[in-house]
Amino acid sequence: MILLAAVLAGLGGVVAVGLPRGGARSVPPWLPPAAAVVLGLLVSVPAALVAGLLTLASLRARRARAAAAAAEAERSGAVEAVSALASELRAGRAPAEALGVAAGVAEGGFAAAVAGASRALQVGADPARVLRQAAETSAAGTALRGLAACLQVCAGSGGSLARATETVAEALRAEHEQRLAVEAELAGPRATALLLASLPVAGTLLAAGLGARPLHVLLATTAGGACLVLGVLLDLAGLWWTDRLVRRAVP
Repeated sequence: MILLAAVLAGLGGVVAVGLPRGGARSVPPWLPPAAAVVLGLLVSVPAALVAGLLTLASLRARRARAAAAAAEAERSGAVEAVSALASELRAGRAPAEALGVAAGVAEGGFAAAVAGASRALQVGADPARVLRQAAETSAAGTALRGLAACLQVCAGSGGSLARATETVAEALRAEHEQRLAVEAELAGPRATALLLASLPVAGTLLAAGLGARPLHVLLATTAGGACLVLGVLLDLAGLWWTDRLVRRAVP
């Protein structure tokens, strides 16, 4: 019975990961941790704390992965959009029309910013200002600032906007390739961190297979429960610190 309850408590720690994306909005944010704590109480207070911690960590990890995926999609779309903008300008399109075409290729906030710059040109406003304002909150802020500089300089000097945007597109493409290379190199440290974080679980299962009854010690004794909660906290802190170091290494 204790083992079955422990399994249920552990499932509470990963229930957030299994939530469908489309239904995430309809699920209150407090529900998965609350469910995990209730399941953990079938065993003990330490199990409830651990289940709640694991659920919160799972929710944060899911949100971080979704945000990272959206940012990467926006940066990739920016590279394609600026290349499309340069091609349209080379073909003789007016800047406002070319920006509209580029907005259709882009993703996220970058697309909205480029579309706003296109509308600004059509009404005689300053498109560079629109792009600079959007760059503060966009994952592709570098691309927006580069485009803003191209529009401002070429409008003042009469230079070739197509050539300037081609230069920006080449720089963005090189930056994107460098970022992908760094991400590939960092896959190893990420996998190592996950492996090290799973070693305590593997050790507990091994001890249980040898008849040492580690679950009883961790879930049914005061000292064991304290060690369990502290160990999970340290494990999560190690994962967070590793992720922070990896993020700082990405350009």
